[in-house]
Amino acid sequence: MHIARELPLDQIMLGDSIRLMRMLPSGSVDCVFADPPYNLQLKGELRRPDDSLVDGVDEDWDRFTDFAAYDTFTREWLTECRRLLRKDGTLWVIGSYHNIFRIGAILQDLGFWILNDVIWRKSNPMPNFRGRRFTNAHETMIWAARGRDSRHRFNYQAMKSLNDDIQMRSDWFIPLCTGAERMRNQHGLKLHPTQKPEALLHRVLLASTSPEDIVLDPFAGTGTTAAVAKRLHRHFIGIERHPAYAEAAIGRVQQTVPAPFLGQVTTPSKRDVPRVPFGSLVERGLIAPGATLYDRARRVSATVTADGSLVCGTARGSIHQVGAAVQNAPSCNGWTFWHMEQDGNLVAIDVLRSVPIA
Repeated sequence: MHIARELPLDQIMLGDSIRLMRMLPSGSVDCVFADPPYNLQLKGELRRPDDSLVDGVDEDWDRFTDFAAYDTFTREWLTECRRLLRKDGTLWVIGSYHNIFRIGAILQDLGFWILNDVIWRKSNPMPNFRGRRFTNAHETMIWAARGRDSRHRFNYQAMKSLNDDIQMRSDWFIPLCTGAERMRNQHGLKLHPTQKPEALLHRVLLASTSPEDIVLDPFAGTGTTAAVAKRLHRHFIGIERHPAYAEAAIGRVQQTVPAPFLGQVTTPSKRDVPRVPFGSLVERGLIAPGATLYDRARRVSATVTADGSLVCGTARGSIHQVGAAVQNAPSCNGWTFWHMEQDGNLVAIDVLRSVPIA
């Protein structure tokens, strides 16, 4: 089998996902988003009471006849995804009650480490035409690291910023894609039965990837993952077996305009801030020995010494120790407690950790 020496970055490839993934080098992608066939137990669930098919669905849409065949297929494509993922990479897979539980078990059998299950709650779900069950108003996404020892990326602060500075929860209320976003064929019918909204992929990629990361979608459909990746300055590799879907995805990506790049697309979390000792700032001259630091309200002050410790009355020690002492507290984050005067304003010394070394 031929192994590609260069990755087909920013391309939609037409063909079988497993076969094409086997041609890619191991450890070459940062993230996988997969929206595999749903393994519908009853084709009738996608028919109206008059027995007509729902727009965009054809008889070949879900080609598996039994659980064993579906499980074999699932194990094969997940095995390839795990091989292609870098050590600290993550995988997202979305599904319904038809398949997500079987996928979850196989994920764990293969060594993936589940981080979250995320419920995509649809504000405008498709009705249950036959009236014999509850309306299926959600889908489940599993977010998993390649292995238990993976140091996976999670852009916590970006998710918090996206959610009005509140921790992002694992239930996401996002509507189905409608209007101009919905891809349609020459007859005006939905081109793909399970096209995902761009808002969903925006959140997925913003949460778990960085600019220039490589995102693989082995079931690319009409190119939602690829389009959002391009917009967010991520590279993508899409694989799609259906010629009409692949053609639509290519055209869609070509029309996608990347977002303005402002040096950093996501807000860094505290864990991304360089861990430098306060003394190194004194060594570099960013804070001079003898400088005065204050709390936010200027109620207390401390003097910086040449070895990077602070002195405040009888208290002497690190920025954290002295900060705790003046508050009579068990602990203190000195980086955010202490401030320096800059142009008449108080600025937290935390900002100095991001000053590049000359």
